[in-house]
Amino acid sequence: MRKRITQTANRARYAAVSSDIGGAVGGLLSRDAASSGAAAGALMGTTVGEKRATVDMVVEQGGRLVG
Repeated sequence: MRKRITQTANRARYAAVSSDIGGAVGGLLSRDAASSGAAAGALMGTTVGEKRATVDMVVEQGGRLVG
């Protein structure tokens, strides 16, 4: 249970940081771009967090992907 909570928190952290970065970059252009940049950043951060969690699980298992 603790491992699952940790993975979820890591995904949320990646999404939050990426959302902030996307919003800041989009904010340089306009308000609409800030909103879109934040949304795109959150999506990208969630994807990266998910992939990283999967890679970390494989490394912990000694390179075996167990379904």
